Amino acid sequence: RVLCLVDSFITSVAMGRGGAVDSWLLCPVLAVCWFLVGIGSVPSSSAMATSSGSQQRLRDPIFNRGLAFPAAFREKNALVGLMPAGERSFEVQEELALANFRQKREPLDKYSYLQGIQNVDERLFFALLTKHTAECMPYVYTPTVGAACQAWSELYLGAPRGLYLSINDKGRITEILRRYAAEHGQVKAIVVTDGERILGLGDLGANGMGIPIGKLALYTACAGVDPAGCLPVHIDVGTNNDKLLQDKFYVGLRQERLRGPEYDALIDEFVQGCKSVFGPQVLVQFEDFGNTNAFRLLEHYQDKACCFNDDIQGTAAVCLAGILASTRISGRELAENNFLFLGAGEAGVGIAELIAMAICKETGKSVEEARQQIWLIDSKGLVHQGRLAD
Repeated sequence: RVLCLVDSFITSVAMGRGGAVDSWLLCPVLAVCWFLVGIGSVPSSSAMATSSGSQQRLRDPIFNRGLAFPAAFREKNALVGLMPAGERSFEVQEELALANFRQKREPLDKYSYLQGIQNVDERLFFALLTKHTAECMPYVYTPTVGAACQAWSELYLGAPRGLYLSINDKGRITEILRRYAAEHGQVKAIVVTDGERILGLGDLGANGMGIPIGKLALYTACAGVDPAGCLPVHIDVGTNNDKLLQDKFYVGLRQERLRGPEYDALIDEFVQGCKSVFGPQVLVQFEDFGNTNAFRLLEHYQDKACCFNDDIQGTAAVCLAGILASTRISGRELAENNFLFLGAGEAGVGIAELIAMAICKETGKSVEEARQQIWLIDSKGLVHQGRLAD
């Protein structure tokens, strides 16, 4: 009605002026027109709330089932109109997703496709991962996750998965964790990294977020942990990777890595915040921290929080299990062997220390005695106390 009245008004003015309307007259008239039409087109608050709430729920990959939602469920939950009217059974969705996955040729394309499914429908994602583990796992975690982390800033599209904390959040980390808990519920397992030593790739800063996300996918696929209770976290304290600092697409802080007491205070605020919000039983897994921080953080928190370092302890547990299993074939007890490590990083030192502890348990030797059977070599040669000055 408003548009018709305005059209009649403009036409009459134009006829009176010989068919021409000055721009000074037309512009304000059109402005009023659009303003009035805008007012008339604003939906009621209840309609906005219903539509907004339904769309928000569809963005939740734990809730979303896509076309597998039956018609009655769509009607009841105000989902009608937000997706095509057709229905697909979950089995058909799974078949289609697997076919599309197999059509991808490049590893990063396969990784991105699976990540896209995880961000839309976690039930479908984990169906693929658990039923086709050998086929899908290399594109969820290693080896492809390394390339994904290197390209993380280019691949990142803003999908809300996990928490990106930084030194700028100091003093309000607990508040951020509470907000997350209020929206997503109770968390049982947290994998956290500061991105300093991502796999064998070094300092990748905020690009290292792919590691906590991938590792927690394994928690669900291999151990059956509810994905709704898993939280990947990256703590951004800067990066010493000059290439990233110069990359205009980099998603992290453009500053050198924070060290010292301020760094320790930030990590402590995070750990204490996790215990406060999610309870003292929440598992905090330290992942891919640099050597300078990994060992001392583990030593500091192992008696204060439910935590472990996967690179130091997780890898060591698996390796020791393999060695112990081999004794049934070799016929030699663990303590009858000497051990030489090529590499003295977190994994190597962690394995060596656990072997020493196992020898102690098996023989009654002291830790110092058990360590006499273990040697480590790195890029500079044999690791020994005389190198501490270097």
